Formats: sequence, structure tokens, C-alpha cells
Amino acid sequence: MQVTDVEKVPSLFSRTNPFQAKVLKNINLNGASSSKETRHIELSLEGSGLSYVPGDCLGVVPDNDPELVASILEVMKWDADTEVVINKQNETLPLKEALLKHFELTLLSKKIVQQAVEFSNNEALKQLVANAEQLKAYTDGRDLLDLLSEFGPWNASPHEIVALLRKMPPRLYSIASSFAANPGEVHLTIGAVRYMAHGRERKGVCSVMCAERLNEGETVPVFVQVNKHFNLPESSEQDIIMVGPGTGIAPFRSFIQERAVSKATGKAWLFFGDQHSATDFLYQEELEQYQQSGALTKIDAAFSRDTAQKVYVQNKMQDNSQELFAWLEGGAYFYVCGDKQNMAKDVHNTLIDIIEKEGKLSREDAEAYLAGLQEQGRYQRDVY
Repeated sequence: MQVTDVEKVPSLFSRTNPFQAKVLKNINLNGASSSKETRHIELSLEGSGLSYVPGDCLGVVPDNDPELVASILEVMKWDADTEVVINKQNETLPLKEALLKHFELTLLSKKIVQQAVEFSNNEALKQLVANAEQLKAYTDGRDLLDLLSEFGPWNASPHEIVALLRKMPPRLYSIASSFAANPGEVHLTIGAVRYMAHGRERKGVCSVMCAERLNEGETVPVFVQVNKHFNLPESSEQDIIMVGPGTGIAPFRSFIQERAVSKATGKAWLFFGDQHSATDFLYQEELEQYQQSGALTKIDAAFSRDTAQKVYVQNKMQDNSQELFAWLEGGAYFYVCGDKQNMAKDVHNTLIDIIEKEGKLSREDAEAYLAGLQEQGRYQRDVY
């Protein structure tokens, strides 16, 4: 791929100095009756000097939920305007702003709970900290508000509590656009995370900010994170197989756009999956247009809730095992993006099954075959 002049000039913007990107578009990709909310967000990079290649990630620096911050202030009877120190340089901010913009509030570490003991006379908290297993169980799925409301009264100033907190980390998302196809823009595909735990609704810090509080015309701090381990083949003649259910579609939208612009001659095969075809087939029209134009050779979609028997991407891979193995034998690159816990493991094991069956190999040899693909850079995973 030819490197443009834009890419040679390092941008002034980075993780430590993010760019305020203007929101051009923010729409829900799911149908009205879907149980999911997946946002397609288009941001302007105009004037930033930032660029990216397919496979890269965008870092987004989120704000905390104002309702969560209000609840913490209320529980602790704190004055929102109290100045608190936010870093080692002794810079200060009003408490409310510091909690909104600067500190991680939704992840409770064992260290925070252990350090909080010195500010409470609560016996239950002391017992909790003394038991490593119970402490681990307590921190799972709870946040700062849980700790503060359950183990008071607290003998601590806002400054002392804030000093326990870690800085808000940016969230990284696979970029869902090609810079060549969308000069000066970057697109994201973000699923809003909402769930009930310990008697309260929990919200993903960045995903729900994007879903509920990021409007067109506003800005959000971003930076580009290079991903050297998830890239298109150097030659556009190579075939590619992409497995990306749900928001795992994001980098593959980028791959397909890039290959359409570069008029790649290699074939492209996408496996996509979600719950319902009618409401959850993300980017369906766009993908079908790419198939008509030839930029996408095949789409196999699996919808787990449309039939009595749940169907997943790995089932679709098995249905096409002979052809899939033929593509691998012909030099195809195989990519997986999405959920590390379940999907990526299932896809990995299914791939070994297919290689074993179609290649008439032992299990050990099939695993070695896949390890060989990985070494050649022909089996790449972007899992989270």
C-alpha cells in the first residue's frame, strides 16, 4: 500500500493529547424491536493530521454518567464545588467536574477497597478486606457508589476518597471505516452496554455516553492507536475470510471499504452473526451492495434467535467446511473479531475441526496447521 504524505507527517494529537473530534452522525443500527442498541458513529478528523489503516483502533476518552456522579455527591453529602487535586502535578478541579471527567468510578479494584478501610469504622468492611476470596467476589460488578453507600459513615474528605481513584482510562474501539474511502473521517460501531447487577442498572461508561449523550455537532476526545497485529494482507490479490459477529463487524467494514477502493482482486468472505435477522443485521444494505459490486464475494449470516435451534457463526463455518478449507489451502487469510470469552474460542476450535476433517489430519497436525497460519500472519485475531 502506498503511504500518503498525510501518513508521513506525525500528528500533534495522541493518547496524551487527544483530538476533539466533531460528531457528524450518530445513529442506532438496530431495528425498533431489537434487544440491542448498536451505534454507528461518524467523526470528523479534519485539521487533526490523524490518519489510520484498516485494523487500527480509535481511543475515545469518555465522561462518567452524570447520574452516577450526582448519586455519589448525594450519598457523601459533598459540595460539588470543593476543589480536589487530580494529579501528581497538584492541579485541581471542582469535585463534580473531577468525578465526571477525570476518574474511573465504575470499576472497583481490591486496592481501593483495602485503602478505604482506614476511613471507615465499619466492621463488615474490615472483615471483607481480611478475606481475599470475599473481597474478590465483592469487587466483581460493583462500583465506587456501592462501596460508599454500603460501608459508611466515612471519616474522609472528598480529597482523600478521590486520592484512592485511578485516572479514567480511554476505551479502544476497532475502526469501522477506511481512510481511503472516507478521507478526514473515522467511523465506529459501538454496542451500548446495560445490565442489572447487585440491585442497580449498570451502564458501560463510554458505550452509553455514545448512545445517550453524544449528539451530532458535539465533540469527543480521540486518538488513533496503531494495531500491528491485525492488518490486511500486503497483496490485494490474497483471499480473506472474516468472522465478525455483532460489533465484531467493525474492522471488516474497514477491510471491505479499503479493498473496494483499491479494487482488490482477491476474494472476500464474511461470516456475520447476531440475534435476529430483521433487527440485528448490522450494515446489511451496505454489505449487500458490496457483494453486488464484487468487493465482497460471499456473506454467510447466522441469527441465533430466529430458529428453535440456535445458529452461530461457527455453525455456518461447519456448513461450508469444504470450501473454507479450500480457501485456506489457496492462501487465504483468516480473521476473527469480537468476544474473547466464548465466540473466539468456539471459532478457533471449529477451525481446527474443519482442518482436521477436510485435511484428513490428526488433531495434533490440525493444531500445528493452524499454528503455522498464525506464524505466517494468516490467522489474526482482534478479540476483547
